[in-house]
Amino acid sequence: MLRAYGPECDGSVIDATQQRIPEGATWIDLEDPTPDEEKLVEQALGLNVPTREELVEIEPSSRLYERDGVLYMTVSALCGVEKGMPASEPIGFVLSANRLVTVRYVTPKPLRAFIAHVRSEPAIARDTTNVLYRLLDAFIDRLADELEELGTEIERISKHIFHSRQDQRRIPAARLTALLTRIGRNQSLLARIRETAVSTSRMITFLSGSSRMAREASENRDHVASLAADIASLIDHSAFLSGNLIFMLDASLGLISVEQNAAMKLFSWSALVFLPPTLIAGIYGMNFEHMPELGWLYGYPMALTLIVASAVLPLWILKMRGWI
Repeated sequence: MLRAYGPECDGSVIDATQQRIPEGATWIDLEDPTPDEEKLVEQALGLNVPTREELVEIEPSSRLYERDGVLYMTVSALCGVEKGMPASEPIGFVLSANRLVTVRYVTPKPLRAFIAHVRSEPAIARDTTNVLYRLLDAFIDRLADELEELGTEIERISKHIFHSRQDQRRIPAARLTALLTRIGRNQSLLARIRETAVSTSRMITFLSGSSRMAREASENRDHVASLAADIASLIDHSAFLSGNLIFMLDASLGLISVEQNAAMKLFSWSALVFLPPTLIAGIYGMNFEHMPELGWLYGYPMALTLIVASAVLPLWILKMRGWI
């Protein structure tokens, strides 16, 4: 779909075969564009619209470059968080002297909110730089919100693992599997957030160093510098959360080892307690004709006494040494 926004544009869908791009449009949004829509934008603006194949390139030289005074920038945007399937999808920005073109195949949450804001306040799209900065603001705010929620989730996991009551720290297999799954999902989300943050940081760095930015007013340069500082702080915070998640994973695996060692310890002292009585019972269960105790009046009580003593004595020794 092709939409145009500006002081006199309401963002209605433009039919590429019957209409033209309005003259007052400052922001042209291409969502999953058709070849006709791409052709219309290229002819009307005299610039190249990146294809999907070009957007997915990961080399900085393919994502960030300037050609004939037009800036071509691609950023990885976080999406799919609401569905529990976080992903990073590329969104292309083409910034000319008086037009901003976005090329995308997804609609992340901050972009939906920004579009609704522009429709309610068309003055936001009064010029291309204002639209671009507001878009970047929306993406960065979204990353900050996701990191905040992620930090809260990590805190909940930490309280569960390091509970003050020991019986609450013992985790059954089903709950332990769920805990490891939570850690894995959070790590996957954090990886996507970091990917988006680093991509956004590269775009802002490229934008601030471009020849266009050198001609911008000091207010705009200060705004870009503020965006750069914000995204840098988010990258640092994501690194901190990543370290916490790795620690949580190590702690969870440590709980598994403790539970396994406790189980093996139980089997070990159980074997030590029951093996001697089994040996004695096995000896006196033999059917040999010449056994001295077979004709003895106290042979049976003596065998029972030996069995009980051989079971109690190892337990007493283990208890005295503090092993059980």
